[in-house]
Amino acid sequence: MADNRVKALRENGQAMWLDYIRRDMLESGEEKRLIEEVGLAGQTSNPTIFDEAISETDLYDPHIREAGVDTEPKDVFEGLAVADIQSACDLFRPLWEATGGEHGFVSIEVSPHLAYDTEGTVAEVRRLWQAVDRPNVMVKIPGTREGLPAIRRSLAEGMNINITLLFSVERYREVMEMWYEAMEERVERGAPVDRQASVASFFVSRVDSKVDDRLDTLLEAAEDAETRERIEGLKGQIGICNAKIAYAAFEETILDADRYAPLKESGVRCQRPLWASTSTKNPDFPDTYYVDALVAPHSVDTVPPKTLDAFLDHGDPSVSIREGLEECRERMDALASIGIDFDAVTAELEVEGVEKFGASYDALLEDIAEKQRQLQLA
Repeated sequence: MADNRVKALRENGQAMWLDYIRRDMLESGEEKRLIEEVGLAGQTSNPTIFDEAISETDLYDPHIREAGVDTEPKDVFEGLAVADIQSACDLFRPLWEATGGEHGFVSIEVSPHLAYDTEGTVAEVRRLWQAVDRPNVMVKIPGTREGLPAIRRSLAEGMNINITLLFSVERYREVMEMWYEAMEERVERGAPVDRQASVASFFVSRVDSKVDDRLDTLLEAAEDAETRERIEGLKGQIGICNAKIAYAAFEETILDADRYAPLKESGVRCQRPLWASTSTKNPDFPDTYYVDALVAPHSVDTVPPKTLDAFLDHGDPSVSIREGLEECRERMDALASIGIDFDAVTAELEVEGVEKFGASYDALLEDIAEKQRQLQLA
């Protein structure tokens, strides 16, 4: 067993990434420590994370001041984000090299306002890929219906892609098909594939937040103890069950599939599922509730700093993904039997996810514009 839980997790086949980035941790040696001593294997970023650092600290003031008040806020943001992603990629580069391109990736996100724009997404992915110019960067594409062809084209062009905002197993299967088609095309062309990577980010706790609200509504209307007990038994269960069923689909569609065998022989790494939104929102559940339940070979879990610290302290790195799979399928059936349409839930979550990402991005640009004004007056 490794000397800490994150390293033990990697021994069991799951990489832990940090869902957080800030310039001071990149420059102070903290990021290097997390990689070398803790065992962190990758990193993700998003506009919300950058916004907190920009609005709450002066870390990015020199960059904003240098850009000047006439530079568009979106261009200011891209410049500072690309600089941080490059620095993080450079810190992870030794791990990427040592593991032959298996670990050491850092994600940057396309504008959420392109979530329903296939051509705009492809152009943005190309631009960000070239701007960061690091082999271990991943570009995030939302897993919307319009995002699917963008995912296929970007992978076929040889870029590393992190497909985000996945909630339904059906959409996840469509994403895996896009991955297959792209990698088969690359192998057929004789294009390099051995260092290319992709992850499919499946959101977990957001599912429970949405479903549990509906369960609470049903609880208020329940007229007998048996019905209330059935409803209560589903609270806090559906996010994990949905993810476990998604992992079973991954095993069936990729790991154990005859279709993958020739790709693997050609050096193609499987597209790994990534568990996102695994911090615990409900205080009734343990702070490592989702992480402990979804330890799986050939997967990634991305966590905020607080959850990383909690897992290091008392998390369980034992493989757990296949435990209770049949019970999970029964719970999904039970959800339908009490009148909750899970397809409608996941469709709603996707729309809300795009809206929330867009709102965060717009708030970030507003805060940058305000900083530009403040620094001009200073």
